[in-house]
Amino acid sequence: MERPQMCEIKEIIKESPTVKTFILNKEFNFKGGQFAMVWVPEYDEKPFGFSNKNGFSVANVGRTTSKMHEMQEGELLGIRGPYGNGFETFGDNIIAVAGGIGSAPIIPTVEEFAKQNIDVTTILGGRTKEELLFLDRFENASNTVPCTDDGTFGYNGFTTNKLIEILEQRKEENISTDCLITCGPEIMMKKVVEIAKNYNIPVQLSLERYMKCGIGICGQCSVDDEGYCICKDGPVFWDNKLNMIKEFGKYRRDASGAKI
Repeated sequence: MERPQMCEIKEIIKESPTVKTFILNKEFNFKGGQFAMVWVPEYDEKPFGFSNKNGFSVANVGRTTSKMHEMQEGELLGIRGPYGNGFETFGDNIIAVAGGIGSAPIIPTVEEFAKQNIDVTTILGGRTKEELLFLDRFENASNTVPCTDDGTFGYNGFTTNKLIEILEQRKEENISTDCLITCGPEIMMKKVVEIAKNYNIPVQLSLERYMKCGIGICGQCSVDDEGYCICKDGPVFWDNKLNMIKEFGKYRRDASGAKI
């Protein structure tokens, strides 16, 4: 296992009340959807997807992320990676569905697709307007449709409901959609896969599971029934491979291996 590269935090950007982006003094050669194992010295190591060429966006949702949110510019983080599979280009017309912190691996992917002159429509979801992440970046790289659960900005409702509206409109106008990419709450992604199946559109999605090593050795992130390791075989999966993962959208396992 490689040793972490120690990187200095050059800037901390407050993206929302619960999300901060940590800009480091090193740029990484990664593919959108890939991740790194991030070590908080003398504390813990966790996986985070790249949100830009030199940083990670972190939601304050647990013990380690809370510790990271207390860190200051000038402090150090240890980085191993990039690891795993990223999103693949497929066709000329793509819809991205991003929810919450799931926007982090989607935004560099959309920006890269835009550089390749791929037509991207992004359905961007958040609970409220202030929880919509990277809105300016998405708008610069794609046709962006913001959605909020409380109706404070954009479409009032779930991203999946807006996805159906867009696909129905495209069907009427005979506009094809070559592929969907998605990352966000698993219940949202499961619905995206179901919708895509109804319209016969392939899907790529980023799956999250509890990880320890990040390189497929410990087996902590293996999933039922095929035993795929999310870190090595994923975290991005095509829908045909995802169909073999029994637990998707139903349950996951905690650090002890118990279903939750």
